[in-house]
Amino acid sequence: MSCVACADSFRCLSHFSSEMENLRSLFSPRHMLVLSVALNVSLVLKIIRQRKNIREKVSRVSMEKPKDAQIAEESQIEASSNQNMHPTLSPLNVNGGDADDRRNVINLDHGDPTMYERYWQEMGDKTTVVIPGWQFTSYFSDAGNLCWFLEPELAKEIVRLHKVVGNAITEGRHIVVGTGSSQLFLAALYAFTDDASEPFSVVSAAPYYSSYPAATDCLKSGLYKWGGDARNFTKTGPYIELVTSPNNPDGFVRKSVVNRRGGILVHDLAYYWPQYTPITSAADYELMLFTVSKSTGHAGMRIGWALVKDPLIAKKMVKYIELSTIGVSKDSQLRAAKVLKVVSDSCGIAARPRENFFTYCHLLMAERWKLLREAVKQSGIFSLPEFEPGFCNFFQCLFEPLPAFAWLKCEGVIEDCESFLKSHNIWTRSGRHFGVSPSYVRVSMLDRDRTFGFFVKRLSQIHL
Repeated sequence: MSCVACADSFRCLSHFSSEMENLRSLFSPRHMLVLSVALNVSLVLKIIRQRKNIREKVSRVSMEKPKDAQIAEESQIEASSNQNMHPTLSPLNVNGGDADDRRNVINLDHGDPTMYERYWQEMGDKTTVVIPGWQFTSYFSDAGNLCWFLEPELAKEIVRLHKVVGNAITEGRHIVVGTGSSQLFLAALYAFTDDASEPFSVVSAAPYYSSYPAATDCLKSGLYKWGGDARNFTKTGPYIELVTSPNNPDGFVRKSVVNRRGGILVHDLAYYWPQYTPITSAADYELMLFTVSKSTGHAGMRIGWALVKDPLIAKKMVKYIELSTIGVSKDSQLRAAKVLKVVSDSCGIAARPRENFFTYCHLLMAERWKLLREAVKQSGIFSLPEFEPGFCNFFQCLFEPLPAFAWLKCEGVIEDCESFLKSHNIWTRSGRHFGVSPSYVRVSMLDRDRTFGFFVKRLSQIHL
């Protein structure tokens, strides 16, 4: 468009030069100078008017563009932004060019969520908390609250985050804070069995979380004891069924399986967040456990919370925590509140895609699962679960679950998958710890980029 204006300008200048030759003999140098300035000013004004008309025309065309076209254009812009949210996570990039000599141990046994470090580094000082030395000298946070050691700011941000994500109902619930969801799990067992006339059996469908049996029996309590796989549970009497959904280790959405009178359900929803699984509805159970460890990646804070419908159960859980630790660190609660606030703020309409916590982490998990499936296919001796896609109310789209752990199976003649991978200096956790065959292992998907890159590259090169 600017070329039209330039062509007109050249024609005007040529005409002007010709006329100047004819007029030079008629006018003095002073007259010529004045005339030259006037003509140049006229030329500049003409060019400005032409460009203004072009801009106005383009603007009118844009305003008349159909609504659907505008939406499609905005979607393309957003998709482009999402693709640039983090560097391409290929094995070569994350390895930083280092060669894998296979002697280094890749430890993916634990679920240490160091993957999240990069996001929080990019957020800078947004979650920085300064605590004066005089603050938090009292045991009490809110003496009038059922959970008297729960910081009001943390309670507010927990409710807000669940409403933003839509993954749990908080209305009519009591919030009980704990030193991670592990303490809350034990507090729940105590609360449900405190006045029992006989010991409760604690069960969970295999593959179940590997720490459930040891945590249940560590105190050798006469109130409850580990009862094993819920699918094989036939004992009469009271029981507590632990329902982890999405499940650790295999990532599937779970429901209770025993379903008989005298049973109590505890729902562990540590992984019910949109970076891992579609948020299909707001969870509405009697007792639900959550933790910052897997929601935001801050495992070191040791903060978890329970949403409890029955006030009597909530009071007993508070009593257990009071007896065991006399409350929960206020410093950690204040920091957790700040982190949850930043996460909720990042989900706002005006937030840039790169800053949206769940979008950022979801895309990272999707890339990791893509790389892992490619590595498994290339090796040919492993298999992974296949998941049905679900519609996520948070992202408003359909996608397959992207679990925090990979439930990897060694096929063929390999009977002990943990030992086989350990021979290649890859440490995982055997299916034996989860109540199933040792041909399975649990692999953490949440380690740092470089470690995960080494893992998928080495796994793809393992052949029989």
